[in-house]
Amino acid sequence: MTARPQAGDAVTAREIAPDVYCLGPKGRTQTDVYFVGSGSSWTLIDAGWAKDGPAIRQAAEALFGGATRPAAILLTHDHPDHAGSALELARTWDCPVYVHPDELPIANGDFAAITAGAGPLDNWVILPMMRVMGRRRREAMLARTSLVGVARALDPSAPVPGLPGWQCIPTPGHTPGHVSFFRPGDRVLITGDATVTMRLNSLPGFLLQRQGLSGPPWYTSWSWRTAKASVVTLARLEPLVLAGGHGTPLAGAGTAGALRAFAETFSGGTMTGTT
Repeated sequence: MTARPQAGDAVTAREIAPDVYCLGPKGRTQTDVYFVGSGSSWTLIDAGWAKDGPAIRQAAEALFGGATRPAAILLTHDHPDHAGSALELARTWDCPVYVHPDELPIANGDFAAITAGAGPLDNWVILPMMRVMGRRRREAMLARTSLVGVARALDPSAPVPGLPGWQCIPTPGHTPGHVSFFRPGDRVLITGDATVTMRLNSLPGFLLQRQGLSGPPWYTSWSWRTAKASVVTLARLEPLVLAGGHGTPLAGAGTAGALRAFAETFSGGTMTGTT
């Protein structure tokens, strides 16, 4: 359904699987967003940082021509490097943003939910600063980035909005409502931060942008034990394409084995029930 980019197109998005395009990795955090075509429409998965809106729109125009309005924006989770441009793009394209029900209060700027789903860096730095600024200033700041009015609850057991043939896989841990998206027909897996392909959990890996399988960044993760269980869940899907929120996507026959081996080490035990 999609027009393939031609030589000379001003776009960095590339096809990593049929009708699945990656814009990235970009910047210090090697962040990725994904465009997924389906029939005559398409859907955006994740929305990068707040400054990434123009690049995302440019890539969409190059990929899909004049039909640049997506069926939906799907967020794996509501962190600023994945939802930063979601509000701007939703307003520009007049389309809904879907998040897991457990993520919805965070996306809507509920400070109590943000506190309950906080990771170590939030507890050490971000939340103390937000408390010091006072309730009025804090609520005004949260209102500027809130997705109230555009965000909708994503039912993981229902068909994925805009993407027939895909499944929503709950992968909590990094955040309470983190999800991944899987196309079982050709085993394409988009994982957000549940599993990434950049070594974000070591200082040299982060500074040198070293590629390699990693769990979510521990310093911004809500529940490390739950995050480990989610990596095992993803490994059991035996993906042929593994597209995380940071780093260069992996593809090929060795991808499933690499993720399975990583999950066994990362989770601290032998996986059972793999197919």
